[in-house]
Amino acid sequence: MNGLDTLIDNVAAGGSLAREEALLLLQKGDLLQLGRLADNIRRKLHPDNLVTFVVDRNVNYTNICESKCKFCAFYRDQGAVDAYLLAEEEIFAKISELVAVGGTQLLMQGGLHPDLGIEWFEQLFTRIRERFPQVQNHSLSPAEITQIAAISGLTIQDAVSRLKAAGLNSIPGGGAEILVDRVRQEISPKKIGWSGWAEVMREAARAGMPTTATMMFGSRESAEEVVEHIFRVRELQADGGSFTAFIPWTYQPGNTELGGSTATGVEYLKVLALSRIILDNVPNVQASWVTQGAKMAQVALFFGANDLGGTMLEENVVAAAGCSFRMSMAEMVTLIKGAGFRAAQRSTIYQLLQEF
Repeated sequence: MNGLDTLIDNVAAGGSLAREEALLLLQKGDLLQLGRLADNIRRKLHPDNLVTFVVDRNVNYTNICESKCKFCAFYRDQGAVDAYLLAEEEIFAKISELVAVGGTQLLMQGGLHPDLGIEWFEQLFTRIRERFPQVQNHSLSPAEITQIAAISGLTIQDAVSRLKAAGLNSIPGGGAEILVDRVRQEISPKKIGWSGWAEVMREAARAGMPTTATMMFGSRESAEEVVEHIFRVRELQADGGSFTAFIPWTYQPGNTELGGSTATGVEYLKVLALSRIILDNVPNVQASWVTQGAKMAQVALFFGANDLGGTMLEENVVAAAGCSFRMSMAEMVTLIKGAGFRAAQRSTIYQLLQEF
């Protein structure tokens, strides 16, 4: 029996992996073998054959951004003709449309705007909570919160505390890309480093706020750096983190400064499966139908994923890179049932709302 076989037997028996072992699995492991290992872990964690989703909307409140990440096709300079900052009433109208279709999650994200201090967000979030108390405000990102804190002269802890008090319920893990600074310097040199991302997530967990973690791969990272990212998420969680889910997705090169190619479908499935194997302390792994499409999302449910994320009434950032899929609630249910699973709508924090 070679080292890879021993590793596979260890994982199948419930053993955990070291970084070098995970790298060996990613680089040398057979796709279907990895899928079986991840699928078995998913079945143990979620034995009810249930695949969940949330009805949500991405409201991109501004496209003005000082970060100018090379992989992003969405951002604009402040003086650009198509730069914008949504007015409150425009945001409220979008949330009203979400509520009208039974939506429960608002995901507000924008750019690193040079002028928006914490008061702007406090006023907006307070009014959203007053008008739409049934909606979970799952908004901003560690980079945005760091920007807000810097503009307002606040510590990260104070910024998180004030945003929570104003109505921010949970924080998504956007802007993680790859949590290795070599890669971040190449693809997003003006954005916070990995430790800055981790600091916001630690403060959110201390404040009792649920969070998620993401990974964008397929741009300029190595296999070793993919593994490092997943282990850093695992270690943050072990150190008191509040990650409810991990969401790996692939870089979309269209219309971006970075350009180039991205991960293949096989690479996506292998990384997804490895994520499920490594992250034994993160309950949910989400398939990215937004970047992969509906058919690959169905396949992903056999490679460790137990959740399909949001129906996304609106999504502009990935769409700006030329990757645009849409999904109604009915289509999501059909997709899940077509793969042989039970389908259920959930809340942001994975409470089941209704089964179909």
